[in-house]
Amino acid sequence: MGPVISRQVDELNAFAQAKLDKLHAKDLKRGLIPTSRGVGGAIVRDGIPAISFCDNDYLGLSQNTRVVAAAGAAAIRYGAGAGASRLVSGDSPLNHELETLLAKMKGLEACRVFGSGYMANLGAIPCLVGKSDVVVMDELSHACMRAGAQLSGAEIRTFKHNDVEDARQKLHNISADSRILLMTETVFSMDGDLAPLKELQALCEEYGAWLMTDDAHGFGVIKQNNPALIQMGTLSKAVGVYGGYVCGPAAFIELMISRARTFVFTTGLPPQVLGAALEAVNIINEDTHLAKNVMAKTTAFTDALGLPKPTSTIVPILLGEASIALKVQAKLLEDGFHVSAIRPPTVPDGSSRLRIAFSASHELDDVLALANSLKKHLPKDVLNI
Repeated sequence: MGPVISRQVDELNAFAQAKLDKLHAKDLKRGLIPTSRGVGGAIVRDGIPAISFCDNDYLGLSQNTRVVAAAGAAAIRYGAGAGASRLVSGDSPLNHELETLLAKMKGLEACRVFGSGYMANLGAIPCLVGKSDVVVMDELSHACMRAGAQLSGAEIRTFKHNDVEDARQKLHNISADSRILLMTETVFSMDGDLAPLKELQALCEEYGAWLMTDDAHGFGVIKQNNPALIQMGTLSKAVGVYGGYVCGPAAFIELMISRARTFVFTTGLPPQVLGAALEAVNIINEDTHLAKNVMAKTTAFTDALGLPKPTSTIVPILLGEASIALKVQAKLLEDGFHVSAIRPPTVPDGSSRLRIAFSASHELDDVLALANSLKKHLPKDVLNI
């Protein structure tokens, strides 16, 4: 390594280390811990066995034997990778089977599968709006929705969380020549609450806007009457695999083949991912008891702690400071439970929390044992105990 390159390495390391030090001082520095996953929420995290209550595998399908077998069968038949973008030679027939199935489930004309949910939002939103247009979105919408809106170049207006009247105010004073896209999540990933979809659609009809929803944390679990024209979601939560999708009017879905950059300029999903996702979505269609099962366990947990009845499989316990959330996380791990502390910038400053997520594969005894562990370790004023 020459002296110039060596000096640049030192400069870059110093630059990055200074930022890391600031994050560490605020208890906001992240790290990676090798984690092996098994059935029933069982994990081994850096050599320590525990039960995970922070996965998004809401129906336990990532470990389902049918899903795993379907992944293997697809790899044996089609190979380990797509080999190219779908526009070149990487368009496995499994893509079209999956897209047809998802569109039917959503009751919409067509569907396009993307490499991830993040990529789906980044690709779809700029196909809907541009520099002369306006995006109106819930202030707690996922980061990929905000990133897609920013990439579009449209004006971005955020409304207070789930506040329909504030959304109405944000729809005022928009040029008649501008397209308007109103965006929200169906189930909010960090709070677990549901969006007022019916009321937001009524606003869209009144102001000539298009409604787009992110159903990442609702699909397969929470049944809502979703009137949105464009519905995006993921294959990595309840489906238990990987990837994302956008469903909507057929012409728009076709447009994304040519204009969605995260679709055009990326390799297709591997066959084993598509095969597994197809099998998992079929199971979701067949077995409605899975969703009822996980909601029953979530309700048993909130009942045990005297918390409000849950509206989804996500139960947040707000603790405020990041340092407190990290301390409780460590105590829970000592008791054999892994619950990640969620800190800024994932959530707003001062709202660090434990985000507890339930799965149909969890044992009820483990759910109740987690509740008892929290009673021991949470600050007394959190549960008023």
